[in-house]
Amino acid sequence: MSIFSDTIDFIAGIMQQFLSICYGWTAAFGVPSYGIAIIIMTVIIRILLFPLFVKQIRSMRAMQELQPRIQEIQKKYKNNPQQMQLEMAKMYKEAGANPLSGCLPMLIQMPVLISIFYALREYQYNPEHMSFLWLPSLGAPDPIYVLPVLAALTTFLMQKQTTSGSSASGVMAQQQKIMAVFMPLFIGYISLSFPSGLVIYWVVSNVFQIVQQFFMFREAKGAKA
Repeated sequence: MSIFSDTIDFIAGIMQQFLSICYGWTAAFGVPSYGIAIIIMTVIIRILLFPLFVKQIRSMRAMQELQPRIQEIQKKYKNNPQQMQLEMAKMYKEAGANPLSGCLPMLIQMPVLISIFYALREYQYNPEHMSFLWLPSLGAPDPIYVLPVLAALTTFLMQKQTTSGSSASGVMAQQQKIMAVFMPLFIGYISLSFPSGLVIYWVVSNVFQIVQQFFMFREAKGAKA
C-alpha cells in the first residue's frame, strides 16, 4: 500500500476511536447517541482546523480583491507572457499575497477530510443506538432525503457566502456561477447513497463554516469602514 493510503487508514482509525469517545460522553450524560456524538466530533474537528480555515479564507478574499488588477495586467500584456508574469509577481509582492497560499491549508486538511469519510462510512455502530431523530440507522442513507437536501442547501449557502463581493468577471465569473450550481447538486446527489452519519458530518461542518465566515467577513467589513 502507498504511504498516502496508510496515512488515511491510520487517521481513519483515530477518527473512529474519537467518535467512540464522543459517544461515551453522550452515554455518560445518560443520552447515548451516535448522532449527537457525530455533531460533537464535527464541532471539535472544525475548531482544531480553524487556524487553517482562517488562512485559507483570507488568502481567497485577497485574491478576489486583486482580480481587477490581474485582469488589467492580463489584458495589457496578453502578447507578452514573460512580462505578464513579472508584473503579476510584482503585484503579489506589493499586495503581500500568494496565489498558492490558499491551496496549502486545503492540502493539509484533505487527508483529515478523506479519513473522516472512511471512518464514518465503515464505523461499526451499536445496533441499539443506530437511530437518530427520523433516521432509522446512521449507517444507512436517509430514507426521506432530508439530509441530502440539507447537504445541498448548506453547500450552496456556503459557496454563495464565500463568493459574495467577488470582483471576478469574464471566464472566472462564469466558472463561479457554474460551480455555485454544480457543487450543491453534486453533493446532494452523492448524499442520497451515503450513510446518514457521514452526511450529518457534512451538514454540521457546512453550518459551522457558514457561521465562521459570517463573523470573519463582518469583521473584515468593519475594518475597512
